[in-house]
Amino acid sequence: MSAAETTTAKVPPTRPSTAPGAGGGTGGAGKPVARRRAGGGAALPWTLLAPCLLVLLLVLGYPLARLVALSFQKFGQPQLWGFQEPESVGFANFTEILGDGEFWAVVVRTIVFAGGAVVLTMVLGMLTALLLQRVSGWVKTLINIALVASWGMPIIVATAIFKWLFDTDYGVLNWLLSRLPGIDMIGHNWFASGPQGLAVIMLLVVWGAVPFVVITLSAGLTQVPKELEEAARLDGAGSWGVFRYVTLPVLKPIIVMLTTLSVIWDMGVFPQVFVMRNGHPEAEFQLLTTYSYDKAFVVNDYGGGSAIALVTVVLLLGVVAVYMRQMLKIGEVE
Repeated sequence: MSAAETTTAKVPPTRPSTAPGAGGGTGGAGKPVARRRAGGGAALPWTLLAPCLLVLLLVLGYPLARLVALSFQKFGQPQLWGFQEPESVGFANFTEILGDGEFWAVVVRTIVFAGGAVVLTMVLGMLTALLLQRVSGWVKTLINIALVASWGMPIIVATAIFKWLFDTDYGVLNWLLSRLPGIDMIGHNWFASGPQGLAVIMLLVVWGAVPFVVITLSAGLTQVPKELEEAARLDGAGSWGVFRYVTLPVLKPIIVMLTTLSVIWDMGVFPQVFVMRNGHPEAEFQLLTTYSYDKAFVVNDYGGGSAIALVTVVLLLGVVAVYMRQMLKIGEVE
């Protein structure tokens, strides 16, 4: 065979592809199959979420719809017992509460209370989580047991314990403080003023919230690459530098989530205040939740109480919107 013949040798034609999704002939039938698979994959998550969404709709949807309806009505005891029909008053309930100075004082008090509780919870939770990374195994186990025990304790029981700790006559804290030189706290009433009493309630809220933050942050700290921490130390970074430039960026999504949840939970505090004040919180102890409750079930103005509760929901939705925006930003950076 000559060189010319070898260069012009014909290459055998390739067979048409019959793989699913290939174009032409019988292979073209694969395209509808691919589309059907894609459609089924998109619908599968919603199918799995449908039972949960249905339960949420039944449990939360109807009460929320009822709350919105009541906030636009005049609804008191006559309407509750069926002696009169509910009367639509438009935005009168919102105009009344938004023009009330006491309402705005409660809003400010709630924001300050929730902000202080969230900051204290996150700081103590972070410090405790970092501490757990440096202690021995058995000490870590004991601390985790104590955290889980305090986290699982019912709120009513925890509130009763704190009432005993800060009791005026038999409180352990007053006795311990009085043991210090120059301090006499025997007979001191922590609830004689609003700021002191709310500080005690804030400690109660923080005590119950810190365990969840510690456990979550401890799990997040296990995901921080040790190589990055070692490299930062070799570059001359101290403990604060390693935490700021290595640990904190890795934990940022978890911190944003925990902060948002803490704000929502602390703005919705009710049993701690209600039980601590024996079911009748004074004016200086009122938060949005207790204020809405008193407006509805003590004054019997269910329309006004619903309007206050709806304003609270709107404030919490604003917090959720900020959370979603931060998480989207984190996702774009990653």
